[in-house]
Amino acid sequence: MRSALLVTMCAGMFLVQLDVTVVNVALPAIGAGLHAGLAAQQWVVDGYSVVLAAFLLTGGALGDVFGHRRVVLAGFGLFGAASAVCGLASSAPWLVAARAGQGLGAALLLPGTLAVITNAYPRPAERARALGIWAGVSALALSAGPVLGGAVVSAAGWRPVFWLNVPVVVAAAVATRWLVPGGDRVRGRRVDVAGVATAVPALGAGVYAVIGGSVVAGLVAIALLAAFLVVERRSPDPMLPLDVARRTASPNFVAASMNFVGIGAILVLTLYLQGVRHASALAAGLAVLPLFGPLSVLAPVAGRLTGRFGPRPLMAAGLALGALGMLNLVLLNGNSGYAALLPTLLGLGVGMGLLTTAVVTAAVGGIPPERAGVASGINNTARQAGGALGVAVLGALVGEPGGGFLAGLHEVGWVAGALWLVALGVTLTAVRTS
Repeated sequence: MRSALLVTMCAGMFLVQLDVTVVNVALPAIGAGLHAGLAAQQWVVDGYSVVLAAFLLTGGALGDVFGHRRVVLAGFGLFGAASAVCGLASSAPWLVAARAGQGLGAALLLPGTLAVITNAYPRPAERARALGIWAGVSALALSAGPVLGGAVVSAAGWRPVFWLNVPVVVAAAVATRWLVPGGDRVRGRRVDVAGVATAVPALGAGVYAVIGGSVVAGLVAIALLAAFLVVERRSPDPMLPLDVARRTASPNFVAASMNFVGIGAILVLTLYLQGVRHASALAAGLAVLPLFGPLSVLAPVAGRLTGRFGPRPLMAAGLALGALGMLNLVLLNGNSGYAALLPTLLGLGVGMGLLTTAVVTAAVGGIPPERAGVASGINNTARQAGGALGVAVLGALVGEPGGGFLAGLHEVGWVAGALWLVALGVTLTAVRTS
């Protein structure tokens, strides 16, 4: 019974993570089909990521207030309905709005599935194994996204990429209804409405400022961020406890930097492979496997090494390798072959494979056990927000595939490499050794 429950919750996590990467290889086809430029294509990615990042902490609180089974079921329903709408979209704004709906469903699913697994496996050893499987499925979804998306787009166009979610969601929702027990509310928890009302537009305005080059949107984002911090300081039950945020600031900066470069690079490399090298969607998906493969392979290895040596050595090694990989982009030119791109793919893939488990461990390791869930939620939020901003910033640097793309790609290499070297400095000076 518990094994079936675990499979069901992993299906939810698989969908959440799959839709982070599966869309990237479909972007050129989406752009051609909906007459959408680069800015609109960036919003197809960030419409999902921004809402997911902004509502993650709220999704966990809603599970505490209303019960995690109800929230997971609501997440499946919303994610499935939004996926169907994505496949029917007739314009870029419609698709972006539906992607935002997917992001909201994902924000309910991600913390909800984790909470259900935690409750179903009360013994520490069993729970660790179950969460290891859950994390492994997450890494597998990221790896499968480009290949699955490329295969579907090449065979049937971009719309089935979204429709394939629907039958999986229906089956998982039915299984959740029968397998997951109710009655798991936490008394006394409240939803931080004011926090949500300031956090969501703050992140959205920040991303819009980068993609649209709007100074006004940037000022609005800063003002809303300041309002959010004031609200959280005064809230009796904040979605972002500032004391935990301060104590985990260093690893969460590294986590945000990791996804800023990693998720942003996926967009840039997809544009390079399809727009500059003229690869098909399937060929592009297969070409980025050296990036995603290490994420799946290294996850259990990195977990064991982190347990033995602490998170800092793994984080430092991952950041150094990833920085070198991104700096390799500076060497590419119009005649570069696939072999010249491999150091970037492998450096980034191995780097993130070493980083992912270690950075989560660093974020929750110094926090009392009763607040570990909050610390994990903040870490996830930092990662998703970093990814959304990475898509906006790195995408803006390269622009549309064309004459100036390679110059922009070189700028991406310098910016991404420098950011990870800064994160390396933060790791060596401010992250705990154990």
